[in-house]
Amino acid sequence: MTKASVWSRDGRCLEKLTRPTCPATGEGYGALDTAATADWLIEALASLAHHPVEAIVPVAHGAAIAAIRDGTLAFAPVDYEWTIPGDIAAAYARERDPFAVTGSPALPGGLNIGSQLAWLDLQGMLDGVTLMPYAQYWAWLFCGVAASEVTSLGCHSDLWAPAEGGFSPMARQRGWAERFAPLVRAGDFLGTIRPELAKRTGLSPEVRVLAGLHDSNAALLAARSFPELSGSEATVLSTGTWFIAMRSPQEPVDLSALPEDRDCLVNVDAFGQPVPSARFMGGREVELLGERIDCAGTDGVGTVLAAQAMVLPSQVPGCGPFPDAPARWIAEPAPGPARTAAVALYAALMADAALDLIGTRARLLIEGRFAASEIFVRALAALRPDTDVYTAGSEADVSFGALTLAVPGLAARGTLARAEPLDCDMAAYRAAWRMQNADRTGNAEGA
Repeated sequence: MTKASVWSRDGRCLEKLTRPTCPATGEGYGALDTAATADWLIEALASLAHHPVEAIVPVAHGAAIAAIRDGTLAFAPVDYEWTIPGDIAAAYARERDPFAVTGSPALPGGLNIGSQLAWLDLQGMLDGVTLMPYAQYWAWLFCGVAASEVTSLGCHSDLWAPAEGGFSPMARQRGWAERFAPLVRAGDFLGTIRPELAKRTGLSPEVRVLAGLHDSNAALLAARSFPELSGSEATVLSTGTWFIAMRSPQEPVDLSALPEDRDCLVNVDAFGQPVPSARFMGGREVELLGERIDCAGTDGVGTVLAAQAMVLPSQVPGCGPFPDAPARWIAEPAPGPARTAAVALYAALMADAALDLIGTRARLLIEGRFAASEIFVRALAALRPDTDVYTAGSEADVSFGALTLAVPGLAARGTLARAEPLDCDMAAYRAAWRMQNADRTGNAEGA
């Protein structure tokens, strides 16, 4: 989903537009339809120009790379869900730097940006290009200044060494590092909007364009804008197609101790600090199970627990805390409230396992689409009785986090809502679920 939103300086969302994101066709490989997205964004900016827009802050996912050559997009960026050809993927796997260096686990498809670059390099498509993470491509489109930024480079890319704060050894050896546009910070002002775009959209030619950042890191900035979480041991769980947990530790953490083979990774925040993280494709898994839980109540929970009905991972192979476990149901309920409840409890159990892997303790903020799921939020609170679980209003989201770059020091307008745990024995249900996973994965604890 592509979004464009306008916010006031005091943190109110004034207007929002959305568009489904579609793949490109006719490229000969899985590609993002960046050209169509650009056309839509320019039209969206024109329709939003009646607001007194002062700044543009691009946000994008962290698994795409853009290249410009002679002042234009050199080729359509690779879609990370496209499978890199097997021989190229195998050769690339042999030259990747160790997890302890990059904090990037080996991921399927093109989720490691380095694997995309390896394929593009072999096709001769990187000759004479300047590379940028996807968020910075949009900044370049708007203002004409090419830049790179660490939240995207440090997001399971294989291209960044978080402890060193620089490009990884492989990125330097392959000559990719030198192709990237200069490094800037997420909140840096790159330039004003291109004159032709100002004229086409009706925006002021004085509109500033900031470098922008990775979407989950924007959610982390939004979470840190609440006084309950600012400067504290806290984790934000960003929920959408991906569920991504990012922990802000208050003490040094041995990042190399994270389990690489369970979709843990090291992100880098907007200030260049390493952030232990874990993830799974929660929204996609729920979608594959055929249920809508984002607005679900708690009906059906008692039926599920009594029958010990449960979903076992993983619906999306290669991702999450149980990447190699084959998905199946135990005592699958008929369509209705009980089946919806079982899917929601599955999402909560997967999130709970991911949070354990990164050492989440005192405070947890759930943001994004599934923060509106009463059953998911309350189940996760019941699974983690020693953690203060919060949700925030819909305005304290990824877009709000981006806004804090344009308005430094901006505090969230609303207050956090403390989640009330489900009044049922989730501990016994979790123990049974984890035992099933232990039997299938060889992991004694199942988590």
